[in-house]
Amino acid sequence: MSKVNSFEELNVWKKSRSFNQVLFKITSDGLFDKEYDLKRQIRRASISISSNIAEGFERNTDKEFIQFLY
Repeated sequence: MSKVNSFEELNVWKKSRSFNQVLFKITSDGLFDKEYDLKRQIRRASISISSNIAEGFERNTDKEFIQFLY
């Protein structure tokens, strides 16, 4: 298995970014126009997935990285 040099190389991070794009499209639909707070919460939650993966990857130990994944 080759060494991963950045979090952008992780498949799980790539999938989380795709998930963000899908959720942003879904919440852009007219059904969410009146539910502005719910729309913002869903979007923030999806962004936190990729952010936690990235932040955990930058930590010094596998133990800390795993903690961010939880």
